[in-house]
Amino acid sequence: MEINEELINIKNVIEEELYKLLSDKAGYQELIFESINYSLLDGGKRIRPILLLKSSELFKGNYDNSLPFALAVEMIHTYSLIHDDLPSMDNDDFRRGKPTTHKVYGEAIAILSGDGLLNLAFETMLDYSLRNSKTLDDYQRNMWAAYEIARYSGIFGMIGGQVVDLLSNEINMDINKLIYMYESKTSALIQASVVAGTILGGGDKEDIQRMRKFGLYLGLAYQIRDDILDEEKDKLVNKVTFLSFHDKSKAISVIDELSQKAFDILSYYEDRDVNFLKELVKLLTYRNY
Repeated sequence: MEINEELINIKNVIEEELYKLLSDKAGYQELIFESINYSLLDGGKRIRPILLLKSSELFKGNYDNSLPFALAVEMIHTYSLIHDDLPSMDNDDFRRGKPTTHKVYGEAIAILSGDGLLNLAFETMLDYSLRNSKTLDDYQRNMWAAYEIARYSGIFGMIGGQVVDLLSNEINMDINKLIYMYESKTSALIQASVVAGTILGGGDKEDIQRMRKFGLYLGLAYQIRDDILDEEKDKLVNKVTFLSFHDKSKAISVIDELSQKAFDILSYYEDRDVNFLKELVKLLTYRNY
């Protein structure tokens, strides 16, 4: 099966389950359901939940026990986008070609929508774990996966990276701080996805550490590719990026190095079907969109 076809198939599974979570919800607070649906079901690429599902599959896991965690990662990612777009942060009026959540529903509802998605993410993981852990090992792996997602999305990961982003400018930013920001703000949730998937699939501690590095390398390469694609737009707003410190040829060279490190990790698992993950690395790090 071609990677694009498989991406569409997996994405459809994720979309269907996300829709089920929030469809036909009513009550005095129904506006929050409408706002969350507007943000969550807007046609995102679903890269992070796909990475979680395919990482779990690599270690002999299945979609049934991994899907709740994949949905949670996508909810966390979406909440972060809602909050990033707020006037007090990036102050963006459009995302993916349509008005941002706060432009449609107001700032207060947008904040609550993000808060609601973060809570719903953990409700989803914990509800599944409490209802479906058949053995102590199941329960421990479910809790471990939820912990990794929580830590990578919190103050030691994604939120920490956003703080650095908010407090940084052309004067106080340097390349080391920028890389830390990229590791925290972009790589962290990708790491959360592949690490949680590895845990849920039954990977051992060595597998988990390898995939942790895989997520780091992929996340950094993905972000630097973004910098190249957004170069002209970033210049207009004086945004500090990797290209503020290095030229484009250096950026491409670093992407090549990071991608190769990711491929090297996948080479440990050549006895399994790693072709999809290899093709996904290529797609994400050498994309033109």
